[in-house]
Amino acid sequence: MPNRGKRYLEAAKTVNRSEPLPPREALELVKQAANAKFDETVDVAIKLGVDPRHGDQMVRGNTTLPHGTGKSRKVAVITQGEKIQEALEAGADRVGGEDLVKDIQAGWSDFDVVLATPDVMGMVGKLGPILRSRLPNKKAGTVAEDIGRVVREIKGASRVEYRVEKAGIVHAPIGKVSFSVDQLNENLNALIDALLKAKPPSAKGKYLQKITVSSTMGPGVDIDTNEAQRAAGRS
Repeated sequence: MPNRGKRYLEAAKTVNRSEPLPPREALELVKQAANAKFDETVDVAIKLGVDPRHGDQMVRGNTTLPHGTGKSRKVAVITQGEKIQEALEAGADRVGGEDLVKDIQAGWSDFDVVLATPDVMGMVGKLGPILRSRLPNKKAGTVAEDIGRVVREIKGASRVEYRVEKAGIVHAPIGKVSFSVDQLNENLNALIDALLKAKPPSAKGKYLQKITVSSTMGPGVDIDTNEAQRAAGRS
């Protein structure tokens, strides 16, 4: 069992773990339990009824949160021609073509996300062994023709990517502790709605199996999956 700090243990006392809570009540508890000296991120972990070992059950994509995540990320864009200026004007931190690919191959990694336009995927493919899951991918929304829009969404902290892990769990930020409960709840609804829309046809049984929300330094609070699905507007 991991060693827990005094702040975590004190915060855990405020959380009733006996049963899952409606989304709003869970988010209120997370805000109450957060006591770090910085504005903690509120994260959600969602266990899905899929087996990502099978390609037809991989859940991956992106969505736009109505109130953003509260954190802007460094964006690198691999493109060419007029798209270079489009990406720069949208706020990309680094833009380039073959030169950028070579720099990443040489070890440059001062970025949080890499985007690309469809016409340069030939050169982008060389970065597969380096970027791995962060390699620009159309399904994840990191390969796009309208690259300026994607850059603005990420730099404006309104866009969040999701990808199911080996255990069938999706992790994603839904805001900051400083956000209101309404803002966090609307962001959570948007994420769950996106995951429901991304449900693979081959997935059987209960899809939303478990939802846990927590702040960076705080304990997890379980959310009632049925309540969460109804709140997301999908019965």
